[in-house]
Amino acid sequence: MSGHIPVMLDEVIATLAPRDGGIYLDGTFGGGGYARAILERARCTLWAIDRDPEAIERGASLVARFPGRLHLLHGQFGDMVTLLDQAGVTELDGVVLDLGVSSFQIDDPGRGFSFRSDGPLDMRMGKHGTSAADLVNTLPERALADVLYELGEERASRRIAHAIVAARLEAPIETTGRLAEIIRSVLPPDRSGNHPATRSFQALRIKVNDELRQIENALEQAVRLLSPGGRLVVVAFHSLEDRIVKRFMSEAAGRTGAPSRHNPAGLIARHVPEFRLITARALRPGARETDQNPRARSARLRALERLMPPAQNGHEKGRDT
Repeated sequence: MSGHIPVMLDEVIATLAPRDGGIYLDGTFGGGGYARAILERARCTLWAIDRDPEAIERGASLVARFPGRLHLLHGQFGDMVTLLDQAGVTELDGVVLDLGVSSFQIDDPGRGFSFRSDGPLDMRMGKHGTSAADLVNTLPERALADVLYELGEERASRRIAHAIVAARLEAPIETTGRLAEIIRSVLPPDRSGNHPATRSFQALRIKVNDELRQIENALEQAVRLLSPGGRLVVVAFHSLEDRIVKRFMSEAAGRTGAPSRHNPAGLIARHVPEFRLITARALRPGARETDQNPRARSARLRALERLMPPAQNGHEKGRDT
């Protein structure tokens, strides 16, 4: 697992609080950093999901290190209920999700996730389906601009899309280096020091892997699986992800605003929340971690816990007194 640095590891483990005998899920196995720490912290069982077949292969050594305790599942974390049900698991004591791209994927030029090294313009986490090259070479200019703006929050999306369409008329855009150069040619240097192609590459990666829908599905399914006292811990890395997580957890914990007294909805009894927020505000990595691992700088950790059910009063239907 060398080369992979799990982000906010101490905070994740402290918040998840794994216990002996518990059953947990690492929905984004990646390099196995969280998985190893969870298994070392408690004598528990851990299921782990990853859509990347290379991650599953790398995890074999960790499975051997924790025989009978670590179980790897190949698939998408947005399908966790189905994947776990097929394995006979219907309830969990905790779920952790790291929404960032694995260092193994970023650092491998052959996967096409980064503009730092030239490679095929791919970006597919699961190695199947539509690639980033397919998108930039086939999407109409308007649709391409919408992807860059909506998923990359790129203000110059129309200018970039126009340049891409013009360039692909000369020859198909097949490498990360060529795409990055096209984007650089129409954008001034970023004052933050980030590469001008950063937001566009993010947008294409999210689109290729349908990441936002996967996150929404994973959150909904994770809370369905949590047992009372079970915790959901999520580490997000950009505003689109974090916004989805924040909104979902706030609604689950009943932190939505009350309707106006002039609104008839205000007359309806509000549903008692089944969850509580563990993190009133997102936790951030410390300066020491960001100095050692710059990729951690944008990380945000949020967590939710399923509440214990109300005490049974002994007079409910089907119970003797």
